[in-house]
Amino acid sequence: MRRTILAALLSVAGLAATVQACPADLDGDGMLTIFDFLEFQNLFDAGDPLADFDGDGDLTLFDFLAFQNAFDAGCPSDIAGLDLVGRSLPAYPHIEIVDTFVIGQATSVALDPPQHPALMGVPVDVYVVAARSEAEWGADPMLVDARATGAQAITFPGGALSANVFTLNATSLLAPAETEARVAAGYDIVIDADRDGMLSEGDLVDGLGDATGMWYAKDLTRLGPYDRAPALDYAVSWPGLPSTRTRELLVYPSDMSLTNMPLVIIAHGNGHDYRWYDYVQQHMASHGYVVMSHQNDTIPGIEAASDSMMRHADAFIGNYETIAPDLVGRLDTSRIMWIGHSRGGEGVVRATSKITDGVYVPTHYSLSDFKVTSSIAPTVWQGTTSQIHDQNYHLLFGAADGDVCGCPHRDDRQSYQLYERGTGSKQVTYVHGADHNDFNCCGFDDFTGPPGTAIGRAEGQRIANATWLALAERYLKDNMWADEFIWRHQKSLQSPSIAQSSTIVREQNPGPAVGQVIDDYQSAASSMVASSGAAVSFNVADLTEGRLEDNDSAFSTSGTDPMNGMTRASASGSDDTAGVVFEWDNTDSVYEFELPAGERDLSGFGSISMRVAQSTRDPLTTATLDGLGFTIELVDGAGNASAVLTGTYATLVRDPYQRTNFGTGAGWQNEFETVRVRLVDFTRDGSGVDLGDIETVRLRFGPSYGSAQGRVGLDDVRLLP
Repeated sequence: MRRTILAALLSVAGLAATVQACPADLDGDGMLTIFDFLEFQNLFDAGDPLADFDGDGDLTLFDFLAFQNAFDAGCPSDIAGLDLVGRSLPAYPHIEIVDTFVIGQATSVALDPPQHPALMGVPVDVYVVAARSEAEWGADPMLVDARATGAQAITFPGGALSANVFTLNATSLLAPAETEARVAAGYDIVIDADRDGMLSEGDLVDGLGDATGMWYAKDLTRLGPYDRAPALDYAVSWPGLPSTRTRELLVYPSDMSLTNMPLVIIAHGNGHDYRWYDYVQQHMASHGYVVMSHQNDTIPGIEAASDSMMRHADAFIGNYETIAPDLVGRLDTSRIMWIGHSRGGEGVVRATSKITDGVYVPTHYSLSDFKVTSSIAPTVWQGTTSQIHDQNYHLLFGAADGDVCGCPHRDDRQSYQLYERGTGSKQVTYVHGADHNDFNCCGFDDFTGPPGTAIGRAEGQRIANATWLALAERYLKDNMWADEFIWRHQKSLQSPSIAQSSTIVREQNPGPAVGQVIDDYQSAASSMVASSGAAVSFNVADLTEGRLEDNDSAFSTSGTDPMNGMTRASASGSDDTAGVVFEWDNTDSVYEFELPAGERDLSGFGSISMRVAQSTRDPLTTATLDGLGFTIELVDGAGNASAVLTGTYATLVRDPYQRTNFGTGAGWQNEFETVRVRLVDFTRDGSGVDLGDIETVRLRFGPSYGSAQGRVGLDDVRLLP
C-alpha cells in the first residue's frame, strides 16, 4: 500500500516515474497495479525488448520472475522522510530529536550538512503542515502552513551542524485551543527544496506516510472542553461486598454526542474517603472520560481491599445503564484505567494477582479491559503476593510521604517493590516535596522533609492530573505522543502550569518484549558478563552487582552496604531485581559492553536507554549535591567512535531528596530515572560511526566526561525502537 500511494503522490505532483526510475511501472501512470502486469504480458507476447527484465537478450520465464521482483520492490520515492525537528542544544549533537512539545515550548529544525550537501547554501522554505496520512498527501500535495506567519525561508549555511539549527517561528500557537477535544495536535514538517509550494521531488518531510512529524500538546493540568453532568453519589449491591462499603461517586461529561468514552476507577486508602478524589474526577471527565470512585474495604487489610475493588468494578460495569441511563451506548468498558491510593494502591495490584490466578473471576469485565493501573504511594503488606504481572503499570510516589515512606528495611512501606515486580510496561513519577495526602483533597498533612521543600496539595494535584491524563491518552487511546510525558526528563518536557521549582523524577521500562536488552543484571552471574552475553569491562571503583536492596535499617553510608539507599527489592530476599553500583572520584573512568557478534547491527533501533540513580548520602554524592552527567560513547568495528554528553540535554540525574532520619546525614531512597539518547545523535557532523557495526557501548565518567565524581546505580541498559 505504501508503494502505491507514494507512487501516486509523485504522479499527482507531476513526477511520474520514468521506466528507468521505476521499471515495473510499464503503463507510466505512477502506480503499480494489475494494468502493469497486463502491459508486461502484451510486451512479452509482442517480443518487445522492454519485456527483457533479466537482461539476457531472450524473453523467457525468468523475465516473468524478474518483473515480479521489480513490481514487489516498488517505485522509489524521491521525497525523503526523516527526523528534522527537536530541541536545540548548546553543544554536540546540537539538536535533540523529539516528537512531542507542549504549548509555549520552542521548536527547532536542523539539517546535518554531510547528509544533505545539495541543500547547503541555497534558500528553502520550511512548512509546518497539519499532519496528513499517505492517502491525504497523495490526494493533495499542496503545502499550507499552519502558522499565521506562513512558510519560513531558511538558508542552511553548511559547515558544522551547530550552524544549521534554526528556531521555527510562531510554534507556540500550534497547540489545540482549550475548547478543542483533542489534547495534542499533529503536524508534518516539510523542507520545500524547490520552493514550489508543493510536496515534490527533492523535498524533505518529517512525518512522511502515516507517521506524524511532531505533536503540540495543551497544558495537561488544565480542564478540558467538556462540562460535567451533576455528580452521582449512590449505593450498589454485589455478592460479597460489605454493606458498609457500597457507595460510589460518578462523574462524567454531560455532552451527549460523546461516545466510546473510556472508564477510570479510583479506590481510596485506609482512613480516606471515596469523595476525596473529586479533583481528578472533574479533570478527567472534562477531557471525555467517565470516572467512578468507590468506598474501599481497607481496614481489614489488602485482601479485603482488593476484594471490594474487584466487586465494585463488577457492580458498576454490570449496572451503569441503570445508575446513569444517559451513558447507555456511550461508555467503553474495554478501556479502563485503575487508580488506587495507599492500601488501595496495593489493592489494585493484589486484585490483578487474584484475577490472574483465578482467585476471583469477574462477571462483567476481564483483566484485558484494564489497560493501565496506577498506584499512589502503595503499601506492600502482602509482599510478593501483590504482583502486577504483565499489566501496564504506573507508580506515583511523593518523596516527603510520612506514611508510606520508602524507609529502609520496611518492606510494607517500599512502594518501588511493586514497580520492580512488573513484567509489562511500567513507569514511575516520583515527586520531591509531596506527601501522602497531597494526592487527595482532605487527608491530614504528613509532610516529612526539609523545611521549605513542601510543594503543597494544589501543586501535587496539578502534577497528578497531568500525569494521569498522559497515561490515559497513552494507554486508553493509544496516543503515542503522550508517552514522552511519561518518560522524558522534566527539563525536556513539562506542562507550563507546573512550577519550575518542582522536581519530578521519571522512570520508564517499556517491558522485555520491546527492543533489545544489553544488560538488565538478571541472568549473568558474573559482573564481567552482561545478561545479553556482552563482555563487560571497567575501571570504575568499588563496583558491586546484586539485588537492589539496602541491607540494614539506615540510609547512613556504610562500607558494608554497597546498595545503600536501594529500596527496590524486599529485605526477605524474595525479590530478585538487580543492578550494579560503582563510583569514581576525580578520575576518568569507564564501564563498557563489548556486544556479541550477532547483536552489533544497531541501525534498526531508535535509541539507547538506561536508568541511573545517584547513591544517597554517599560522600561522592553529598560533595556537590547537584545533577550528575556522564558520556555515552559508541565504537564501531573499524574503530570509529562518537560520544554524547548526557548533560548537554539538560537531563542530569538528580541528587536524592534531602530528607533526614534513619541514620546520619541527609538524603532519601535512591531515585532511578530514565536516560535515553537517540542513536542518530552519534552520527552527527559526519562522525563516521557505523550504526550497522557497533562493537562497543561505553559509558565514560569523570572530569573529562561529565561530573568529576559520583556514585551511581545502573540498570536496564537496552536498545529501543
